[in-house]
Amino acid sequence: MFEKISIHTPRQFVPTELNPGEWPSLEPLFDQLEQQLTDASDAAQLEQAILNWEELSAALAEEGSKRYIAMTCQTEDKAAETAYLEFVEKIEPEEKQRNFRLAKALTEHPHRAGLDARRYEVFTRDTALEVELFRSENVALETETTKLGQQYQKVIGGLTVQFDGEERTLVQMGRYLEETDRDRRREAWELVANRRLEEAETIDGQLDELAGLRNQISDNAGFSNYRDYAHQRRGRFDYSPADCIAFQDAIEQEMVPLFRELHDERRAALGIDSVKPWDTATDPQGRQPLKPFEEVADLVSRSQSIFNQVDDELAGWFQTMQDLDLLDLANRKGKAPGGYQCSLDEARLPFIFMNSVGVQRDVETLLHEAGHAFHAMASQDEPLHSYRHAPIEFCEVASMAMELLGGEFLEEFYDEEAVRRARIAHLEGIVFVFPWIATVDAFQHWLYLNPGHSVADRDTAWSDLMNRFGGNVDWAGHEQAKAKFWHKQLHIFLHPFYYVEYGIAQLGALQVWANSKADRARALGDYKAALALGGSRPLPELFERCNIRFDLSRDTVAPMADLLRKELAALKNGG
Repeated sequence: MFEKISIHTPRQFVPTELNPGEWPSLEPLFDQLEQQLTDASDAAQLEQAILNWEELSAALAEEGSKRYIAMTCQTEDKAAETAYLEFVEKIEPEEKQRNFRLAKALTEHPHRAGLDARRYEVFTRDTALEVELFRSENVALETETTKLGQQYQKVIGGLTVQFDGEERTLVQMGRYLEETDRDRRREAWELVANRRLEEAETIDGQLDELAGLRNQISDNAGFSNYRDYAHQRRGRFDYSPADCIAFQDAIEQEMVPLFRELHDERRAALGIDSVKPWDTATDPQGRQPLKPFEEVADLVSRSQSIFNQVDDELAGWFQTMQDLDLLDLANRKGKAPGGYQCSLDEARLPFIFMNSVGVQRDVETLLHEAGHAFHAMASQDEPLHSYRHAPIEFCEVASMAMELLGGEFLEEFYDEEAVRRARIAHLEGIVFVFPWIATVDAFQHWLYLNPGHSVADRDTAWSDLMNRFGGNVDWAGHEQAKAKFWHKQLHIFLHPFYYVEYGIAQLGALQVWANSKADRARALGDYKAALALGGSRPLPELFERCNIRFDLSRDTVAPMADLLRKELAALKNGG
C-alpha cells in the first residue's frame, strides 16, 4: 500500500532492518536511550539522546499510522484489524511506559537547563506534563478505550440501508438530503435515523463503558473529574475550561442568532411551515443538488487546478501526494466513516482518507484535508518528530483556512451561478458549525462533570443543549432521534474533548481569510511561515506568526460573525 514512499532522513540510531511491530526488537533501543540519557555528561550529549529518541518515536508512529490507515480503509479486512489491534495492545502500552521513563529522566536531568531554552521550550514543557500525568495503571485503561473506539467505528462503518432497491452506506445516503423532493428527503432521513436508533443501545453501552474507563483514568491521575484531566492532558497551556465555557456563551450570543436567521430564510424560501431535520441540506430555491464531479479522478484534477492558483508550492505538494499514491478518497462499504489526514512520520509525508460521493461537501473536505497535508509538508525539515506536529487548535487553522482560500477558485468545478451557490453553502456551513461545536463541547463538559448519570439523563442533557444552540429546526415526532443525534459524532467516542479546537481554529481561519481579502500574497506568506513552524512554538506564537489573534471571547467572535453575515448578503445579492 505504501510501496512508493521512503524514509525522508536516513536513520542514525534506529537499525535499518528494525521491525517496529515486534516489541523484542524495540526494547533494546529503549534500553539504549535510557542509558544515553543517564550517561549524558553535558547538554550536547543530552540533545543527541533526544534526537535519537525522536527518531525512534517517528519509526513507531509511522508503523502505527500504516496499520490504522489499512484498518480504516477496509474495516472488514480481518488481517488489517488484527495487525492494528496487535500494535495497540502489544506495542503502544510498552512504548508509553518507556516514553514515561525517558521523559522522567529528561525532566530530572542535571543538564536539562543547558539545552537551548528557546529551541527546547515546548519539548521540555510537554515531557514534563507527560511525567506529571503519567500513571502506569492507566496504560491498560487507555488501551481499552482505543479498542472500544475501534468497535464504535466498526459498528458505524458497517451500517447500511435499502434505498431505491439498493444497499447504501449512511454516508452515501447524505446526498439524498440535498434533493428537491421533500417526501424523498424525509424517507432518506428517516431510514438513516431509524437505522442509527436500531444500534442506539449498543452505542449507548459503548459510551457508558468509555466514560467509566475515562473517569477511572482521571481518578488515578488525582483529578476530581475527567474534564479537567482531559483539558490538561491535551496540553492546553494557553486556555482553560472557563475559557471554553466563555466561548460557548460567545457562540450563543453572536453565532446562534445568525444561525437562526438563516433557518428562517430557508423556511420562507422553501415555503414550509417549519424546517424539519431533512430540510437543512436541500437548496432553498429548489434547484437540483450541486454535482461538482462524477469520478474521484475529477475531484483530484480540479482540486489540483485550484492549488495551482492558490500557491505554486502548495500545488507542488499536492502533486507529490498523487504521485506517491497518498490519497484514498472514494466511499465504499466497509470503509470507516469520516475523513482524516494521517502523517507517515519517517517518510514525513501525509496521507488523506475520505469518503467522497460526489457532493459539494467532498470538495470542501479535500481542501480541508489538503490544508493538513500542507502543514505536514511545510514542517518536513524539522528534525524533531514532536515538532512536526502542531497543537490541534492550529492544525485546524491550516485546514479550515485552506477551505476558504481554495474556495475562491470553485470555477474549476462550476459555472458562475453554481459557484455562488457553493460558496453560500460553505459559508452557511461555517455559521452552522459554530453552534454544533458549542453543543458537542458543552455536552462533553456535562458528561464528565456528571459521572453516574443514566442514559435518560444523557438524552435530556443533549436535547436541552440542542434547544440552546440549535437553529430553528422542528424535531416534533423525532424526539428520540434528536436525543441520540450525538451518536454520529465520532470524536465523543474516539477523541474526548477534541472538538472545541475546531471552533478556536475556525475563528483563526476566518481571520486568515479576512487578511487575504486585504493582501492575498501577504496572508499566504504568513500562513506558510506559520505552518513551517510545526509545533516548535507555543500556540499563541503560532497564531501571531500567522498574523491572527488567539482569543475566545466575544471580541473576536463578533467581528467574524459580522464578516460572515456581510459576505453571505453580498453573495445572495449576486456578488
